[in-house]
Amino acid sequence: MDFLWEDIEQEKGKFNFEKYDYIVNLLTRNNIHILGLLSYSVFWAGANWNCPPDDDEYFINYVSKVIMRYKDRVKYWEIWNEPDHEQYWAPQDGMVRYTLLLKKVYIKAKQIDPDCKILNGGLAKTIPLSLKKIYQNGGKGYFDILAIHPFVNPLYESDVSRVKGLYNACKKIMQENGDDKNIWFTEIGAPGAKAFSPSNTWWLGDSLNEEQQAAWVRRLYTEVLSQLSDCKIFWAFFRDCKNYWNNGVDYFGLVRGDFSKKPAFEAYKEAVAEWNKSSNIRRPKEKLRGIKPY
Repeated sequence: MDFLWEDIEQEKGKFNFEKYDYIVNLLTRNNIHILGLLSYSVFWAGANWNCPPDDDEYFINYVSKVIMRYKDRVKYWEIWNEPDHEQYWAPQDGMVRYTLLLKKVYIKAKQIDPDCKILNGGLAKTIPLSLKKIYQNGGKGYFDILAIHPFVNPLYESDVSRVKGLYNACKKIMQENGDDKNIWFTEIGAPGAKAFSPSNTWWLGDSLNEEQQAAWVRRLYTEVLSQLSDCKIFWAFFRDCKNYWNNGVDYFGLVRGDFSKKPAFEAYKEAVAEWNKSSNIRRPKEKLRGIKPY
């Protein structure tokens, strides 16, 4: 869940939490735990929304206000989104500037809430290489959980092996750096459209139909998740968009734009039931892993 800087501090020093108070309270009442995403730049603090702020202290102050306000309800925070992708972090510099910001935020966050867990911004482009660069830039010890976005096209038979390969590559890099962190897929998904159209392709190729999307959800939350013991998977997104991306990403939802349920919604629901059942058998006293967004 985004806690957008541009929403919260539209004017320097003036904070408005009304929107996020409502959402956090609603989710908390319904026992839905939050992974908070802290990003992007606000116009008065930098050249563009996807550029680091002119002064890191501006960003750290915003982060501090958010964590302080919600530390009794939100314990997981992801710092920026896809900082290794030029669309979301510009200019690209080999993760140097981002790692510096991550380190500063980590230190401040732990001062405010020692029990919180910090995730790096989900890595999305050349994921293993981006992770190597974080370590090369001194990022070891400044994230508690590794966040990656291992998107693949499920129309290809190598879908599962590709996801597992990215996971294993990250594990290897961590071990080479004397590190061992849990890995969360804080974004993964694929479009499910009623019918193929040239307008609903996405960056990895043709869109899936709704039944194929449901099959991918089922494989992720059963076959893949069962083999990755320290992983959690966050499906992107809950609801279809309407002409927002103007491509297949508009059909990533588990439900359609009118909230009618797609086959993927039922597949997710079935996977939750299956995971609950197997978890209760194997680990009756442990919290459910992988399905709940926590």
